[in-house]
Amino acid sequence: MNLLILSLAPVFIIAAYIYFRDKYEKEPFRLLFFALLSGALTVIPILILETFLNRFTNLFPKYISAAYEAFVVAGFSEELFKFIALYLLIWKSAEFNEKFDGIVYATYISLGFAGVENVLYVLDGGMQTGISRAITAVPAHAIFGITMGFYFGLARFYKTEEKVLKTKALLIPMLLHGVYDFILFTGLAWLTVVFVVFLVFLYISALKRMKQLSNLSIFNTDYDLLNQKLTKPE
Repeated sequence: MNLLILSLAPVFIIAAYIYFRDKYEKEPFRLLFFALLSGALTVIPILILETFLNRFTNLFPKYISAAYEAFVVAGFSEELFKFIALYLLIWKSAEFNEKFDGIVYATYISLGFAGVENVLYVLDGGMQTGISRAITAVPAHAIFGITMGFYFGLARFYKTEEKVLKTKALLIPMLLHGVYDFILFTGLAWLTVVFVVFLVFLYISALKRMKQLSNLSIFNTDYDLLNQKLTKPE
């Protein structure tokens, strides 16, 4: 029971944080529950696809194999089905009426997946695994969701940029996910420093994206102006 609580605690803590960051109009609990459930259910098609793609991992030399496993097996498979779940759940929903809603629902879907994955890992690996994943893997999944939701939320309201923003909503989380896993899969000790720096980057970028969308006017925002703010050096 303690391991189960440890597995799910970071999921619900992050979910609560995202919920309270949505300061304009809270999303209905029914849809939030379905978002978590949808994310949890993506485990099934993801496992099927990853099992198939893993058959080819041994065809490559060590580091190329690590890249294939990180970017294709994990990053591509997991973020693809999260994106599909997000699109099916809210793209045509009347509740998707603010840009920040993209972040809320995408993050909840990611947390649904992360919750199931975390339970499996922690029950197998024990307390130490649970503690390490609580500050690394679960927040990372949430950050991939925040990134996806950021661009997905913009795509909903900027029709002239819709295709580009949807593409970014899918590909950028895949890239971040792939880099995260590749650092771990290589097994190189010196990359530990890189991993810590990358984690800090993920945390900062996620907070920045949430702040950007949260501060945007619901009715009067300019995408080009936002894009300039995001690309302008601090």
